[in-house]
Amino acid sequence: FERAIADFGDRLGPGDSVGLFFYAGHGIQLRGRNYLIPVDAEMRSEDEIPLAGIDIGFILGRMTAAKSRINIVILDACRNNPFAGKGGTTAQGLAQMDAPVGTLLAYATAPGKLAADGSGANSLYATHLARHLLSPGLPVEHVFKRVREGVVRDTRELQVPWESSSLQG
Repeated sequence: FERAIADFGDRLGPGDSVGLFFYAGHGIQLRGRNYLIPVDAEMRSEDEIPLAGIDIGFILGRMTAAKSRINIVILDACRNNPFAGKGGTTAQGLAQMDAPVGTLLAYATAPGKLAADGSGANSLYATHLARHLLSPGLPVEHVFKRVREGVVRDTRELQVPWESSSLQG
């Protein structure tokens, strides 16, 4: 997982018009920072989250340094902290992050909330994202609005996808 993320960052460059990072899996917030957790991570305590996970700030930093014209980060990863209530933090979901200049951050649900896993091979969020992502001529902001509308409708407003954007074009 770490090598794949490092290779991804190495391949991005100033000549790229769009850098896109999509993650579907377990994500945890700890002390205001968000971590992506690999499927084979072994953590015995909350303090091991930064050792076992990948800080989303690292990914954003690599994308920003690459100077792509547009960066899009999609996180289908808002889950409970398995250590919550065991002497550690009680925060759930992912923490709010501001999008660096030229970046759109898309979350499966609002900060501090939990996202449904779904009943099929993909989450409800990923299902709606796949349905709208390649819509011809549709601005990226409208893609995510359509995704939000579908998820909100299908969850009866229990899950509300959320974005933070500083796109300029």
